[in-house]
Amino acid sequence: MTPQIPDREFEKVTTHTFSDAAEASKHIAERIASLIRERENQGKKTVLGLATGSSPLKVYDELIKLHQEEGLSFRNVITFNLDEYYPMSPDSIHSYVRFMKENLFDHIDILPHNTHIPKGDIPQEELYEYCKQYEEKIQEVGGIDIQLLGIGRSGHIGFNEPGSTAHSKTRLVTLDNVTRSDASSSFNGIENVPRRAITMGVGTILKAKQVCLMAWGYTKAHIVKAMIEGPVTDKVPASFLQQHEDCSAFLDTSGSQQLTRYTTPWLVRSCVWEDNLIKKAVVWLALKIQKPVLMLTEHDYNEHGLDELISTIGSAYDLNIKVFNMLQHTITGWPGGKPNADDSQRPERTLPAQKRVLIFSPHAGNDVISMGGTIERLIEQGHEVHIAYQTSGSLGVSDAVTRRYTRFAKELLHHFKLPSDTLEAPFKEVLEYLGTKEEGDFDSMAIRKIKALVRKEEAIAAMHYYGLPEERIHFLNMPFYETGKVRKKPLGKEDYALVKSLISQLKPHQIFAAGDLSDPHGTQRLCLDAIQKVLQDLAAEDFMKDCWVWLYRGTWQEWNIDEIDMAVPMSPEQVMRKRRGIFFHRSQKDNILYQGEDEREFWKRAEDRNQGTAKRYDELGMAQYAAIEAFKLYKK
Repeated sequence: MTPQIPDREFEKVTTHTFSDAAEASKHIAERIASLIRERENQGKKTVLGLATGSSPLKVYDELIKLHQEEGLSFRNVITFNLDEYYPMSPDSIHSYVRFMKENLFDHIDILPHNTHIPKGDIPQEELYEYCKQYEEKIQEVGGIDIQLLGIGRSGHIGFNEPGSTAHSKTRLVTLDNVTRSDASSSFNGIENVPRRAITMGVGTILKAKQVCLMAWGYTKAHIVKAMIEGPVTDKVPASFLQQHEDCSAFLDTSGSQQLTRYTTPWLVRSCVWEDNLIKKAVVWLALKIQKPVLMLTEHDYNEHGLDELISTIGSAYDLNIKVFNMLQHTITGWPGGKPNADDSQRPERTLPAQKRVLIFSPHAGNDVISMGGTIERLIEQGHEVHIAYQTSGSLGVSDAVTRRYTRFAKELLHHFKLPSDTLEAPFKEVLEYLGTKEEGDFDSMAIRKIKALVRKEEAIAAMHYYGLPEERIHFLNMPFYETGKVRKKPLGKEDYALVKSLISQLKPHQIFAAGDLSDPHGTQRLCLDAIQKVLQDLAAEDFMKDCWVWLYRGTWQEWNIDEIDMAVPMSPEQVMRKRRGIFFHRSQKDNILYQGEDEREFWKRAEDRNQGTAKRYDELGMAQYAAIEAFKLYKK
């Protein structure tokens, strides 16, 4: 839907929305480059306030590209970083000194003495004076010209946690538990995350001449709404940016989704009432006032800003029937299509009756967590189901699990009295390495292979439970993932080739892929990007004309009711079988390394979300089910 009149009356910060973080980051980098060139021509220096974390990475990549390909010089640039963990050695893998060198400074011609990062190893008794001097240095060079910011789920900017005042300066702070939880994956557990940090104050940030705040992904959407549309409050320190004269928020599509102009556009502008928007509006109203769709009245619509919709359709009765049918037609117990049935009101085609189905799973486990019940139905209903695990998932296996499996394998050799001189050597090497490995050390190749094998065998066991033969289980091990670090490589030719080869070989009638872009580490985003690129390349192939692509969610979030094109219900027994399928992924059950902000185990997340979807369908007046798995049709 294209808005007739862009209206952002709820937004108190200038907001720029882009299709993805890469596009937004390029725009920010060009703004910075333009200022650097302008100042250089004037014989002046540019002072940048820099951020760390995942948000600015693509900006730094663009700046490096501008330096290497267009000759953008940083010799006249002075930088001040926002923050640093405390205590923190500058040589630590977790230090922001190392972060800035690896991600920017080592790749440009900036002069080392022009870079300033808070010292995480300064004695505590010297901190007060040090922080005071940090502020003075900023003022000595004329203040910050452009300040880059990310935003934490707690609403922090820098490490200014809730409770920080608008006048706060550079100082030592205690980190919020939400902030530490979000950082836990990089530190291999929250217990390893420092509890304190040195940060520029909110007042320091507000003195910058320009502020560019970046927020990518659905997990930031709620706090972005609070920052941009909510009141100015120390409970959301980023909201103080509403008081800045030149602050811009740069958002990707997911990060902007909770803004009023997207959630309820009819409240801020006149709308073109296409079917998708009609469904969205009626579902929103029914859930808001807790009425089934067929019970909504014209008074309900008029009282909640939907009088334009009523006047477009004609009556509440006609509108209610229309949306009720739209919702009802998404529900099916036949995710591969029901044989010998009229499919005009069903989400999937009847023919061919037995379909080739290719299910892509970014890691082992995403498949059963997100669509375990649907997988079981597809297999039971006679379809030729294939599962493709796109990455090894080795980063998600803890050292403790690796040690247990390695010791078990070693003891197995002794138990069966197998020749052990040669075979025991790798086990000994791995156990010795794990015994001396310090927090932050990268895994050796041998350890990564063992961790990958753990994930592989768990996946095979889960699929055997559902009755899938091993020859239909595929492990792509896409190279972009294999860095040994949380940050992955960009997708390359080999990644695309692996996906393309499998699709071309199988010629599926159905593809299921993860569309869960809230994954806090970006793996699912890259896995979907690879699939989308391959689908474009194969679009002209005859078999692709008969291939439908369905996107699932569930690991990190779920589709909204108005977004769902196919809803597959589950009985209480099927819910239990799905739980058992997830339990085969034992390495992901307890003390999960990369669970994001949701502390529930994956099986619990899946059940709660599936049951929540069923409950909302029930509240809207549909049939009552124990749980529902949801899918959205991908428009190729």
